[in-house]
Amino acid sequence: MTRRVLAIGRVVVALLALGAPGCSGAPRPVETAQVRFLIEPDMARVYEDGTFVGAGRVLARRPAAFRPGPRHFTITADGYFPHDVEVELPEGLTTIRLRLRPVPP
Repeated sequence: MTRRVLAIGRVVVALLALGAPGCSGAPRPVETAQVRFLIEPDMARVYEDGTFVGAGRVLARRPAAFRPGPRHFTITADGYFPHDVEVELPEGLTTIRLRLRPVPP
């Protein structure tokens, strides 16, 4: 079994050295989308598909990283109506600004 693994490893190394299609020597960088949230009130909580992402005040300073593509965010805060955001995240930094609406007394 060890010889078989070594033989497969040699084939992979040979293909990489030859520049075989689909086998570039350098790994392709993983593309990321970052989202900065500027939310009022800043104590709001951000969820992505039901998973807690962070507090508004933190996400204003440290953007959250995701894979590019469609995302569904829900922003909540005590005493305010929740807000849903559907966005197609491109690579790079996206800033989402919003002000939650207070629940009337």
